[in-house]
Amino acid sequence: MLDNPMNIAPVSIAAAKAALIEQFADPILRRRASMLWGSRGVGKSSIVRQLAEHHGVPLVDLRLTTIEPVDIRGAIYADDRLAKTVWFPPEFLPSPDEPAGILFLDELTAADQRLQISAYSLILDRRVGNYRLPDGWQVIAAGNASFHGAVSHDMGTALADRMFHFNVQTTIDAFLAHAVAMGFAPEVMAYLKVRPDKLDDTQAQLANDHLVGASPRGWEDISNVLKSGLSEPARRLFVQGRIGAANAAEFFGVLREIQAAVDVVRLLAARRGEATAALLPHSLDGLYGVIYGLLAAAADASTMSRALEIVEQLPDIRAASPLPVREAQTLAMELLMQRALERGLETAILDSPSYRRYAEQRKREQNA
Repeated sequence: MLDNPMNIAPVSIAAAKAALIEQFADPILRRRASMLWGSRGVGKSSIVRQLAEHHGVPLVDLRLTTIEPVDIRGAIYADDRLAKTVWFPPEFLPSPDEPAGILFLDELTAADQRLQISAYSLILDRRVGNYRLPDGWQVIAAGNASFHGAVSHDMGTALADRMFHFNVQTTIDAFLAHAVAMGFAPEVMAYLKVRPDKLDDTQAQLANDHLVGASPRGWEDISNVLKSGLSEPARRLFVQGRIGAANAAEFFGVLREIQAAVDVVRLLAARRGEATAALLPHSLDGLYGVIYGLLAAAADASTMSRALEIVEQLPDIRAASPLPVREAQTLAMELLMQRALERGLETAILDSPSYRRYAEQRKREQNA
């Protein structure tokens, strides 16, 4: 396989999910398999689960690296009545009384090539042995290519020609939106907002022949470590063991800056005006640390209203070098509005003088 044979444009995980939702809704397109290509931890498996949940259909998830060829093809037995040997299909494949669903063939390109033959039969012909996949079922496969740094077998053009292909990549904006929705640790979101290149360092990991590196899935684990009750030494060990020593050293360096510059509890308790301005951060790391920290704290109408006041005062930051304050302020307002809609706190936004002044200023700037 070539170093990078993908001659299709990369798409975000959200765009791939939206396309698959529409594909399943069309009974003709549903009969054509789709293949999700992407590096580790990008979210391929997650969107297939979400697709099944969206349409309310069953999902059969086959991790092909954990089963044997006979597990798909089924067992052979002697039928005395027919005087023939026939195949017993495996019980996990969809039965005719399940009219619609999703058959997910995960880690397709990493599976043993003997197993791939059986998997390819399901993709190419929607059958294996005497078993036929019901018409309402969609086959979705997923895997890594060799240039993703994973164990991978070549896919022939005959098979590739029988599928829709998605070159899935996680963008920082899509990941941060996911992180906000899932309640990631604010420090992780602030760090990746400032250093988006650290979201996935697979290429650097491969170039340096390192075993451990950063990935979207890894940052979710780091978030869980930070939110846990682990001691500081244990946290450092777990973070280093998940994203590598160099990445961990940089992350903890930024984490120290954020923690030194940001005290969300004191900010929420401070009076408007000078008392708040005195607590605002002076660095880029601290600026985004405040934003995601306020977002995490805005759990009720009172803290939401106070968070809006603090965001209104972000232009009062006195930094030695210019910071993207207006951009950060816009981001913060959008995130807080989104959080308010999710938690039924719209009134706190609409009743906030700070938000009204911000909205009026934005309108004047757009009309200028």
